[in-house]
Amino acid sequence: MVAPGTGWKEVVGADEAERHAAYARDFELIQAAKSAKYGKGRALHRKQQLGLQGSLEVLGDLPAHARHGLFAAPTTFDAWVRLSNGGPDRQADRKPDIRGFSVKLKGVSGPGALGSGATDAQDFLLINHPAFAFAGADEFVGLAKNLVKGPGPLLGYLVKRYGLFGALKMMKRLGEAFKRPFSGFATENFFSAAPISCGPYAARVRMLAAGGPPRPGASGDWAGDFTRHLMQGPLRFELQLQFFVDEARTPIEDASVDWPEDVAPYLTVGVLSLPPQDPASPEGRELAAAIEAAAFDPWIALAEHRPLGEVMRARKVVYFQSQQGRR
Repeated sequence: MVAPGTGWKEVVGADEAERHAAYARDFELIQAAKSAKYGKGRALHRKQQLGLQGSLEVLGDLPAHARHGLFAAPTTFDAWVRLSNGGPDRQADRKPDIRGFSVKLKGVSGPGALGSGATDAQDFLLINHPAFAFAGADEFVGLAKNLVKGPGPLLGYLVKRYGLFGALKMMKRLGEAFKRPFSGFATENFFSAAPISCGPYAARVRMLAAGGPPRPGASGDWAGDFTRHLMQGPLRFELQLQFFVDEARTPIEDASVDWPEDVAPYLTVGVLSLPPQDPASPEGRELAAAIEAAAFDPWIALAEHRPLGEVMRARKVVYFQSQQGRR
């Protein structure tokens, strides 16, 4: 274990604003096409599995480097949780996909990460992979906008970008990522993959699984699987931070690197509790509709937890455009 450091820095490319605006236009087209097919919705993470309510308890006696922003003192926040499939389609749960676990903490108060005033919420957007498939946003956007066109255009794009052998290698890599076994939203860990600030420090976020054995046949109905776990009693997930050490081992700008735990171990800073609740009840359906209509965005955040790195900076522009499209 190495002591957390404050020597991190962001490296902003001279052409970032132009590129990120182009990414937003690309996703605007994807979102419009999918909304024409399925109804108004998000560009990615379109299929909401569940919308739930709970609370996050911030723990006491945290080390000094963790006591910033949300984690400055022990307190409890009301929380909304959105569980989702990651793709742009409303496809069957059995199909390979990235899974999302988003948390909105309410009752927060302080300057916002966007620098445009105060915020009353803090969002964490997590996926079931500890790192992104690509170092930066450009490769991901190129993949996403060709993936929706079908296998032929996707392969053509990959060959043009990486060459034949590079394209085959990339297809294998993507296949392994999408086909990674998933046991359920209650039994998997979820990650921010990219860092945020924690005061003068930088950290990645992990939600540690509530636990319990995976259920046979769960892959056909992830919402039903989670509900069955939930109806047996409260589910408790540990919210953890993994702190930046140095650029070589815990890079800020390369989102494809999974920071090593032996160098930068995770620290539990809070506990997310979800009480038993019935998503099929009138109250549950009303809550799910409110959560589906809400914006979940890593930039809905305190300034002390500002998203870091090029992937996060691209998300600021793309998510805003997506929210405008939904409204």
